[in-house]
Amino acid sequence: MAPSKYPDPVRDWAESGIAALTGRADGPPLIPPGRAATVARERTAWIADVTGGTVALDGARLLAERAAFTGHHRAGATSAGGACQLLPTADGWAAVSCARPDDPLLLGALVGADIADSPWPAVEDWLREHTGPELTERAELLSVAAGAVTLPASACPEPLRPLAPRPVAGLRVVDFSALWAGPLCAHLLGLAGAAVVKVEIPSRLDGARRGDAAFYRLLHGDHQAVMLDPTLARDREALAALVVAADIVIEASRPRALVGFGLCAEDFVADGGTWISITAHGRASNRIGFGDDIAAGAGLIARDDEGPMFVGDAIADPLTGLTAAALAMSAPCDGSGKLWDVSMSAAVSATLDRTEAPAPQAYRDGTQWCVETNEGPAEIAAPRRRTRRGDVAAPGRDTASVLADLGIAW
Repeated sequence: MAPSKYPDPVRDWAESGIAALTGRADGPPLIPPGRAATVARERTAWIADVTGGTVALDGARLLAERAAFTGHHRAGATSAGGACQLLPTADGWAAVSCARPDDPLLLGALVGADIADSPWPAVEDWLREHTGPELTERAELLSVAAGAVTLPASACPEPLRPLAPRPVAGLRVVDFSALWAGPLCAHLLGLAGAAVVKVEIPSRLDGARRGDAAFYRLLHGDHQAVMLDPTLARDREALAALVVAADIVIEASRPRALVGFGLCAEDFVADGGTWISITAHGRASNRIGFGDDIAAGAGLIARDDEGPMFVGDAIADPLTGLTAAALAMSAPCDGSGKLWDVSMSAAVSATLDRTEAPAPQAYRDGTQWCVETNEGPAEIAAPRRRTRRGDVAAPGRDTASVLADLGIAW
């Protein structure tokens, strides 16, 4: 394996904005373990090469970008966005998310309690008497985003690597994903010249539409928006035609979801397409997860004497999105299709190594936090934002025009 262009993970973390988001609210920023910021820079360097410099971004800074829009700060054992908690169990620690409107009800079912207000007291009480594996098993059954915090393996697992580079300018991307990881992948493909079509269904719009509008615009600007109802025969036929016409499909749900819509990843790949399947823990798993609980569950956490803390802001999402974009910009040399099984937890695990040395401590230099790196002192940067002047389509705005391009009257 060729040596990395970025040999100093501490500097990469410091410059990424992630260190500024890691630590106690009233304490210093912390340098996380592992090489996620370095890996992110390697991904964007590869993308810049493949696109001839058209897409030239700093992957490390993309990891913390959302917080530059939302104003999130480090909060220790509470995630930067506030929806996930690190809590003690009978045998260790667990990460539990409460991000969706129906999650309090599901968490009540998880712990066997009627929850009228905040779910956290009941969840904390239950976890103290149950183990991480018990939590993980029940969470999977109930589709709750939660699981035990594990230690990283003694050596990094082998990450997914792109195949032969290929241009994506002019290709059609059909994006079924939501939130951050899949949309970031689609965004990068769009910057590289692909035509991106975002597909939503009436009963399940992208939850990120309810979040920061400027950040949503960054990821979705200039993409077309289609809305189809797979419970209707006419719409199912249109969905199938849209997928057949695609070169790349991005989806971020458990495989059974699109199979239930009559869409088959294996058939699409057999016809030469690229299918990016983003899941919390792989296509063979029924577990769900969000960026914070997935990263913590994979072992990407910071620690002090009080216990574990979250690293960054839902870091598994942008790390996975960058990985997925690089994979989509590659293809088998023989022209065949490819189904990429992109596990968010595996993307995180591949950046960790239990044997690495402890991270250096941040220190004050006037009003600025700094850290020592192999190349001398580095300032710990705040999250930074990009701007994009794209038009954001309302749900379904382009349904008729996109289908008309396929010869389907609507």
